[in-house]
Amino acid sequence: MNNRFTYRRRKKRKKKILIGTLSLLLLVLWGGSYLGFQVYDTAKESFSELKRDNDMSELRNKKVDIGNEPISILLLGIEDYSSDGKGGRADTQIVLTLDPMSKKVTMISIPRDTKVQVPVEKVGSEYAGTHKINAAYTYGYLTNYGAKKLAVETVEDLLDIPIDKYVAVDFEGFHDIVDAIGGVEVDVKYPFWEKNYYSNDRIYFDEGITEMNGEEALAFVRMRKRDVNTVYSREERQRQFIKSTVDEVKSGDTIFEINKISEVLKNNVETNFKPSEMFALQQEFPSLSSTAIQTKKIEGTTPKVPGPSYFIPDLNELEFLKKELKDLLKLT
Repeated sequence: MNNRFTYRRRKKRKKKILIGTLSLLLLVLWGGSYLGFQVYDTAKESFSELKRDNDMSELRNKKVDIGNEPISILLLGIEDYSSDGKGGRADTQIVLTLDPMSKKVTMISIPRDTKVQVPVEKVGSEYAGTHKINAAYTYGYLTNYGAKKLAVETVEDLLDIPIDKYVAVDFEGFHDIVDAIGGVEVDVKYPFWEKNYYSNDRIYFDEGITEMNGEEALAFVRMRKRDVNTVYSREERQRQFIKSTVDEVKSGDTIFEINKISEVLKNNVETNFKPSEMFALQQEFPSLSSTAIQTKKIEGTTPKVPGPSYFIPDLNELEFLKKELKDLLKLT
């Protein structure tokens, strides 16, 4: 157990900020004039549009007024190590809704194996058909339709709501951001182990408050093949991870890490947020705590059948969730 990656972390209490998948968004939602300048500079470097008509979702009748109206954001965690940084899969997909009037934030994680239909008019006959939702990003890349665009539109089809903005980060970016800010503390609910993303060594997680570096954090949010995943799912851990991040975003120590964080974000994060839109949100969400975030999940099952293993949403529960989301976005 003396290996660097196979030790068990002891409880530590430090006030630092973690960013992870919410990296760019959390910077937007945190105030300060110097930080605001860094956000603006980072936003310019990270901007990547989706090339949609009128720069808005087809499910919108008019462009959303960011800062005054509820919006939705898709967070994408891209696993592209096996494709040499090209294409990859969107193995983490989390939808946020933010209401500037009520200050309410909701978070819905989408299981990576969710069964979806990818239409022929978007990807051609070679790739059209039944797929896992994480593959939409891949086929959007392979067909030049647009990886992020197809990922966004596939989530729109699943939930029947417009996705206004996205934030995407790859695994290297996730790792580098966590290390740049000095790690993060998470209250681990069940003990388990997971292989290090960069080696075959095991990383062990004990129950209780655990401070994680980039490699450990990546193992924590990625694990899905251990038995404990049935009671402590990947999606739950990702939601927990983000909520822990939000609680620590208030730390005044963050300001000393901003230059380092900004450089990592510029190289590893893409978003269709414009700087002006970020500042509009910053004005409405000057601070944020986990108590303001309501978490929801897609109910369903993963039947054991021959062939690919798909997560099948419960249709009745999914319809109820769609209505809830439309209400939150004031679409009904």
